[in-house]
Amino acid sequence: MDVDAQPTMEETILVGEDLMMGPPSPLIPSEIASHVLEGVDLCDGVLRNLFLCLQINDIEPFCQDELVLYRQCAEKRDKEVRQRLKDSERKLGLSMPLDQAKERAAQLESEVTTLERRLILASGIEGIEGFRQRWSLHGRLSDTKSRLESLNQGIENRKREEPSASTTSKRWFFW
Repeated sequence: MDVDAQPTMEETILVGEDLMMGPPSPLIPSEIASHVLEGVDLCDGVLRNLFLCLQINDIEPFCQDELVLYRQCAEKRDKEVRQRLKDSERKLGLSMPLDQAKERAAQLESEVTTLERRLILASGIEGIEGFRQRWSLHGRLSDTKSRLESLNQGIENRKREEPSASTTSKRWFFW
């Protein structure tokens, strides 16, 4: 690994907008929030330190360590939360009554359509406000599509398991 491959702290000064480099933090549906967030480091202590530093120093260049720590913590948290959201949706697809699971899938499809339309409308907004709206909507759209895909995988896996379970139970009756 080349030591010079990544910029050092002397080469880069982070500002608040640098926290918007990746996708935004995922929105977690209230019905599964407690399960998804259980045991996850929410980075609240690191964020508190960042705000305290900004309050004391008033500008970002004096809070570089806090910005870097929060960015790393938030990226790790968001990755873990996204994976847990996908796992939860897959489990819901497997365990919910089939009609409720299909209803949930239809609800997520509707949400995807709404977000796509809002993203198209936001493309007409100029400047930083337009960027922020597109960034936020794109992240929500990606997360919702991912959740829908996981839910559909759970429903599909259920459909594959149910017929095999019924055929094995019939074999037992014939013995």
